[in-house]
Amino acid sequence: MTNNDVLRRIRYIFNYSDDQMIGVFAHADTQVTRDQVCNWLKPDEDAELAPCDDKTLATFLNGLINTKRGRRDGPPPVPEQRLTHNMILMKLRIALDLKSDEALAILQSAGMTLSNHELSALFRKPGHQQYRECKDQILRNFLKGLQLKFRANSADEQHDEDN
Repeated sequence: MTNNDVLRRIRYIFNYSDDQMIGVFAHADTQVTRDQVCNWLKPDEDAELAPCDDKTLATFLNGLINTKRGRRDGPPPVPEQRLTHNMILMKLRIALDLKSDEALAILQSAGMTLSNHELSALFRKPGHQQYRECKDQILRNFLKGLQLKFRANSADEQHDEDN
């Protein structure tokens, strides 16, 4: 999965507008323009697609954490220069304040079954004996599960408002 794909999926999951995306970056003390955001979100086939580098996605995810959970005391976190799928998964888990059983349920809703031990291995430090690399399939299913959880809820709420 590319960083652009992750950014597009997160935008869809939370139904963020361009202004809200800019606001998430602002929560990480980073100014971006509407053009930058639009170019990161363009389809892969579009000639104007701008690659979203690791530092940009890390900044966005730090802003998402600040947006969803509030700022921590002390200096803001420095965005990582190199971002792995494990880090993306960890930042999403932190932003949404997910416990292990909730993360497992999200994966389960997308049709992927992991044990608690397999999940905890994804959140370990790379040098740890039990560390496991997060492959594309796991991240893709986690994002799909988030989409099912958050977009289904907003669709249900919209349906309730219409009635």
